[in-house]
Amino acid sequence: MPSPNLSLISTLLLLITTVATTAAAAAPLNFKEAPKFYNSPNCPSAHDHCSTNIVHVAMTLDAAYLRGSMAAILSVLQHSSCPENIHFHFVASTSAHSDNIHLTISTSFPYLTFHVYTFDDSAVLGLISTSIRSALDCPLNYARNYLADLLPTCVRKVVYLDSDLVLVDDIAKLAATPFGDNNVKTVLAAPEYCNANFTSYFTPTFWANPSLSVTFSDRNACYFNTGVMVIDLVRWREGDYTTKIVEWMELQKRLRIYELGSLPPFLLVFAGKIAPVDHRWNQHGLGGDNFEGLCRDLHPGPVSLLHWSGKGKPWVRLDENRACPLDALWAPYDLLQSSNVLES
Repeated sequence: MPSPNLSLISTLLLLITTVATTAAAAAPLNFKEAPKFYNSPNCPSAHDHCSTNIVHVAMTLDAAYLRGSMAAILSVLQHSSCPENIHFHFVASTSAHSDNIHLTISTSFPYLTFHVYTFDDSAVLGLISTSIRSALDCPLNYARNYLADLLPTCVRKVVYLDSDLVLVDDIAKLAATPFGDNNVKTVLAAPEYCNANFTSYFTPTFWANPSLSVTFSDRNACYFNTGVMVIDLVRWREGDYTTKIVEWMELQKRLRIYELGSLPPFLLVFAGKIAPVDHRWNQHGLGGDNFEGLCRDLHPGPVSLLHWSGKGKPWVRLDENRACPLDALWAPYDLLQSSNVLES
């Protein structure tokens, strides 16, 4: 009897393993049904999605971050004083299966009030420049630029949240952030970080050009993270801020004035002109830097929102048994069904 060809056997085993791994990665995620929360007996009635008692929350949804999105939604509801008065606006790419997304959300949150909007990737494909990390180049990262166009005109204010965060406080407090004097026409509210090296967000080409660097000459521009923002959509529409952001993106394609994805255009338009928010509402950077995703600690002070911005995501690190200490704070909000549960 001829001896087996060990090389052939090894190749077949590798092929089988690769196919199995690919199939597992492509398999749809199965999420548990979240509990319904009744956190206050005195919630004001909200008859429709245009009611002034509604807190509007916008998030983007894609396959890579869906697990994080589900955890974020759960955390918002669990800590809200009136979860029944929260209306979610989910934005999905044209390449996504919106019916599947709708089914996934409604199955885990059967009581949730939400709407799924389709974002046309082609609107920004020609405007995106490569950045320091490929994940930052996803067209859906730029959907926040178009919220004023996507959401109904009766929605006057929205809280935008990234998918890699959890709240441990009432989102209504964040939504109620004062925007200051009506004469100033402030459009955004977010925590500012003036100790960050603001100049590092733009290239030497930008700073060497007087007609560009003068952009910040009349304002105290500080870094802010676009993963947590309160947006006045009425003022955004009045000022046509989508066009202003697009103009900077078009200039970037010609001159390469920044390196970091969708953040710099927001800084160019809004830095130094936003309403302040306490740092507790964005304990960001928990995902580490954009290259290695190393573990980080919380910033000093109280915490209302934990944000795993940066390369490392808690669900990935937990699955790979290389979790950072703070990833344990994300884990209780994970709705993913384990294989043991599915097989029992």
